[in-house]
Amino acid sequence: MSAGLVVQTREFDLQGDLLGYADPADPRAWLRRGDGIVAVGAETARVVRAARGSESRTTALGRAWDDIRASATVDDTVQLPGTGLVGFAALVFDEESSAESVLIVPRTVIGRHGGRTWITRVLDAPASGDPDPSTVPAPTALGPHWAGTLGPGAQTAQGYQASVRAALSAIAEAQYGKVVLARDLVGTVPAGSDLRRLVRALSTEYPDTWAFAVDRLIGASPETLVTVQDGVVTARVLAGTTARGADAVTDARAAAALADSPKDNDEHAFAVRSVVASLAPHTTALDADGGPFILELPNLFHLATDVRARLSDGASALDLAAALHPTAAVAGTPTDAAVAAIRELEPFDRGRYAGPVGWIDARGNGEWAIALRCAQFGVADSGVPIPLTAYAGAGIVAGSDPEAEMLETRVKFRPIVDALA
Repeated sequence: MSAGLVVQTREFDLQGDLLGYADPADPRAWLRRGDGIVAVGAETARVVRAARGSESRTTALGRAWDDIRASATVDDTVQLPGTGLVGFAALVFDEESSAESVLIVPRTVIGRHGGRTWITRVLDAPASGDPDPSTVPAPTALGPHWAGTLGPGAQTAQGYQASVRAALSAIAEAQYGKVVLARDLVGTVPAGSDLRRLVRALSTEYPDTWAFAVDRLIGASPETLVTVQDGVVTARVLAGTTARGADAVTDARAAAALADSPKDNDEHAFAVRSVVASLAPHTTALDADGGPFILELPNLFHLATDVRARLSDGASALDLAAALHPTAAVAGTPTDAAVAAIRELEPFDRGRYAGPVGWIDARGNGEWAIALRCAQFGVADSGVPIPLTAYAGAGIVAGSDPEAEMLETRVKFRPIVDALA
C-alpha cells in the first residue's frame, strides 16, 4: 500500500463521456444521469480483506482508509463531491463470506458534477498549475457489441419457492419477522468483452439509479445506502415492490395496490426503522419523512422513504455504511436471525451482492449504494469466456406468497438480463 500520497485535482476539459476513460476489461465507475467519477489506468493502492479476524472487514478497511488519508497531501482547487483523494470500494454482504471486501485508490480519477469536470491524479511529487496535456489519458471508443448468456444458478425457481415456504414457517413460529431471500443466475460473456458496454446500458436505461462498477461488480442500484456531504447525511430506503403495468390503467392500479398493501407497508416499515436506529447514534435532526412514496423505475414500483440528518460525531461515509449494513431491506429483522436464516436457506455465498458499494474521499464524504440489480464478473484466461453470477432477492414477511416472491425476483433480474442481451 502506498503511503504519503500527493494528490492533485484540477479542472479538466473532458472529451466525450466519462466511460470512455474507464478500463474496458475492468471499469471502475460511479455514475448517475451523466455525472459521477471513473478511475483511469493503474491503482495506487488496493486494500483487501478476505476473512474476518478480530474486527469486521468493513472496520478494517475503514482503518486502512484513515491511514491513507491521514498521510496524504491533497491539493484540490475544485472542491466538489468526488474530487481530491478518492477510494472506490465493494464490501461483502456477510462477514462469513469467502469473497473479498476491497478498497481501491486509483492513480487517476476523472469526474463530472453539475456541468464542471475535473481530473485527480496521484503524483510522484507536489506540482502546481494545471496538468501537462501530454500526461492526460485519452478516452477510447467502446468495443464491439456483445451478448451474454444466463441460466439457472444454485437456487432454481422451484428451490427458491421451497426456501420461501421454509421462511414463512419460521416467521409463523416468531423466529424472525422478515428475511430477504435471493436467487442467482450464472452465465458468461464472450472473451475480451468491453464491460463498459454493460455499465452504459444500465446507466442509460435506468438513469435514476447509481450505475456502478467496482472490481468487476457491475450493476445499477436504486437504493442509496448513505450519502455524506459536508456534514449532511441522506439515505433512501426501498422495500415493498411490484411490477409495473402494461398500460397506463394497469400501471396506476399496480401503484395504488402497492401503496395500499399491508404486507408491503409492513416490510417497508421494518426497513425504515432499521435505518433510523442505525443512524441515530451518529446524527442529529434525523427526519424520515411522513410516510413512503411510490418510486417509479422503468420496470417496477418501490415503496420509498427519504431519510435526512446532520452528522454529529465526525463519522465518515464508510463508518456510516458499516453502521447501517445490513439493513432490513436486504437482510431482514432481527438482523442476526435474518442473516442466519439467509445462510441456511440460500444455497450460495452472496459475496458482494446486497453489500455496500461506493466511494469515499479524504474529508469523509462519500456516496454508498446497496449492490442490487448487479452481477459479479470473474477473471478468465485470454480467449476464454468470462464467467458471471447475477442476483435478485425479495423480502419475505407474514403473508408472502412463494410464487409471487419468485416472480418479483424475475422482475428484479430484468435490468441485468436485458443489459446482457
